Formats: sequence, C-alpha cells, structure tokens
Amino acid sequence: MLRTSLSLLRRHALAPRLLRAGLRTSAQRSSGNPPMDFPCIDKLESRQRDLLSGPEPTYEKIVTGYQTYQHPSPFTCDHGGQLTGMRIAYETWGTPNPEKSNAILIHTGLSGSSHARSHELNRNPGWWEKFIGPGLAIDTNKFYVICTNVIGGCYGSTGPSSLDESGARYATTFPLLTVNDMVRAQFHLMDYLGIRKLHASVGASMGGMQSLCAAALHSERVGRLVTISACARSHPYSIALRFAQRQALMSDPNFNRGHYYDGVQPHVGMKLARSIATVTYRSGPEWELRFGRRRQKPDQPPALCPDFLIETYLDHQSERFCLQYDANSLLYVSKAMDMFDISHSVTQRLERQRTEKQTACTSVCMDASEQPASEEGHSGVETGDEIMADLVRGVSSAMQPTLVLGVQSDILFPVRQQKEIADILRRAGNTKVTYYELDAMYGHDTFLIDVVNVGAAIKGHLENSD
Repeated sequence: MLRTSLSLLRRHALAPRLLRAGLRTSAQRSSGNPPMDFPCIDKLESRQRDLLSGPEPTYEKIVTGYQTYQHPSPFTCDHGGQLTGMRIAYETWGTPNPEKSNAILIHTGLSGSSHARSHELNRNPGWWEKFIGPGLAIDTNKFYVICTNVIGGCYGSTGPSSLDESGARYATTFPLLTVNDMVRAQFHLMDYLGIRKLHASVGASMGGMQSLCAAALHSERVGRLVTISACARSHPYSIALRFAQRQALMSDPNFNRGHYYDGVQPHVGMKLARSIATVTYRSGPEWELRFGRRRQKPDQPPALCPDFLIETYLDHQSERFCLQYDANSLLYVSKAMDMFDISHSVTQRLERQRTEKQTACTSVCMDASEQPASEEGHSGVETGDEIMADLVRGVSSAMQPTLVLGVQSDILFPVRQQKEIADILRRAGNTKVTYYELDAMYGHDTFLIDVVNVGAAIKGHLENSD
C-alpha cells in the first residue's frame, strides 16, 4: 500500500513536466515560435515535489531559545471557543528591579516572533536587534524587556498548528481571535511574571494596535504608551489588502480548508500572499531609488517570470517566507487585524459576548462550522461624528504619557490613521500625547529600519521623567 501511494505521488509530481513537454512541442509545431521559458514555475513545481517526499516545516524550530508560559485554566476567546492549556512563548532581556516596575512589553507585528533581540539561548539577530539593548532605544541597562509571540502565531504560542487535547492539529477548528484576545493573554503572562504595572507598552503595526488596546483596556497596568504605524480601527484599504492575501492563500489547491498538516503546505498561496504584503510594506520612492526600471538581465529578451529587479526582490522575499510561517496563522492573525476597533461600543459588545460564551461554553474549541455568528465587526454608529465619539469613549481610560509615530510614505497605515489615534486620545482628555510624523521613504517598514529617528523618539519617551 505504501509503495503504491509513493508511486502515485511521484506520478503526480511528474505530471506537470510531462504535460509541459507536450504543450511545448504542440505550440512550437502550430506557431513556429519557440515556447517561453518559465523558470519561476519550474521552481514551484520542484518545491512541490520536494514537499511530497520530504519533511514538513516545523515552525517551532525556526525560532528557538524562548520560554513558555502555560495558562492554568481555559482561555475563552471573544468570538467563542476556548483554548485549554494555552501557551505563550516569550523572551526577556535586562533585569527587573525589586518592584518589577521597569518592565516594558514589546508587541509584535503580524508574523513577528518573540525573538526581538539576540541572547545567550539564541544568538541570531532579532527582528528589533538594533533597538533593544544596553544604551539603545529600549535600554536593557534600565528596563526589563519582554516580547511574546501572539496567540494564533506559530513560533511557540498556541495557534492553529498546535495540538489540541485529542493530539490533532487545531487547523481551522482553532477559534477566531481578536487583538483584544492577544492582549488579555499577554496580561496573564504579566501576572505569572509578577508584573503588576508595566513601565510601557510598545508596539508597531499590529503591535501598535496591541499597545493601544493594552493602554485603553488595561489602563491601570500600563504606565506609558508607544504606538507606531498603527490605527484605532482598521480601515477599508488595509482590510482589502489583507483580504487579497488570504484569497491568494486559500486558492492554493494544497490549502485543503486549512487541514494541510499531513500533506503539502500551501506554499504557492503563501508566496503570493507574501508578495502582496511586501508591496504594502515598502514605498514607491524607495523602490525608485533602489531598483528603478532596471532589469536583472538587460541583455536578454524580456521574461514573464521575475525580470525587473523589483520583481526579483518580491520573488526573493516571498520565497524566503513561504515555508517559515504557518498559513493558518496568517489567516487568523490577519483577520484579527481586520476586526480591530477600539471603539467603546465594539469593546463592550466583545466583552459581553465573551462573558456569555464563557458561561455557556464547555468544549475545548469549536469547529469552524460551529463558530457562533458574532454581533461585532464594526461599531453600530454611522456618522463621522458618532464614530469619533465612540472611539473617544473607547480610549477614555488611556491617560498615560503617549508617543504616536507615523510615516508619511506608509501606504498600509497612512499617517491620517496615527493622527486619528492622537486626536481621540486628546479629545478623551489625555494631555500628554506626543505625535511625530517621519519623512522617511521606507514606508510601513520604517519602524524596522530607521534606527536613528524611530529609536530616538522611543528612547526620549521611555526615559522622560514626566
């Protein structure tokens, strides 16, 4: 039986090559023109064959050296469903003071891991390596720094690729998540670490959503707020871009409605999704300077596969990512970003909904077909004034000294969205809001690149005695 199955798989893997050879011969006979080469498709087919015969990616091995907190009781999610034995992967740098009042919680973006900086257990550079450390923007000589992998992720925290109580992967039986869920889980970790109040909550992109959520919904536990390139509620343009990514991913034949862990990963869909995402992370002006209209091989005829340098860049970035992050995690975490809205009416509805489900829910996790219809998704108000008033009420408890950073070249989270955060905080009565707008050309990824300007703003805010 096993030999027959392997034979079928190999035959399936060879089929594209046989078909391609036949089509090339037929096309050349009919037109007399030489057929176009498709090395990019050859590469995808080669990876498909490798995945049919080789081991699947183990996301836990991509990031190492983290610690794990396991929540002792079931964790009820805002949209229904529970996680039993929920785990949070985290890493720390610096030393807590006796009162543990010098703790800073770093919130990650969509695909970020807890590995923000290198340390003895993992010497690989972290995703914010140049911002965290002795004397740097987040000074580990002064602060005790914590970074987590969000729930729903795949780098050590409980997510769709984790095993449920039966020993099977959750896959798409994993419950839908909210940014609020992620933050509540992080404060369970703070309880475990004995941290009553953070010196600061710091984040960029989805991390900036989390830091704003932490300051608004857990205001008594957050001393300062830093939110970078984020929003108070997701706007249609960014929702549309993430929707396109999810559609590309779910259209991969290997996706299998999320139950792909015993087969081939949806690597083609992941590559397409990452290509779309990368376009939103950087900016046109940067790419004009960096790539222009230059081609990889200008002395050769144009190709339909990556040809311009910008195309080869997108191809490289997406190729590197497609097997390093779980496809289901991308779906769940990006959907949580879409649903984010700090409005009072939405927050209250989510809390009421969760409380009702917490009382009624007895299962570990609901199947995707059993997920309850959620009332929320957007506030029920319609006019601009009512929406603004609802947002202001949503942050009425966030009176911490606040730093809001925006980047003029950011197309994913345009600066008007950071201005909105600063505006609603001020309208709510927060008199300690600082708003900076950076004229950097790196787009949304500026928070990862502009160490001088972003770093100086963060350092000044965290170390200010006000």
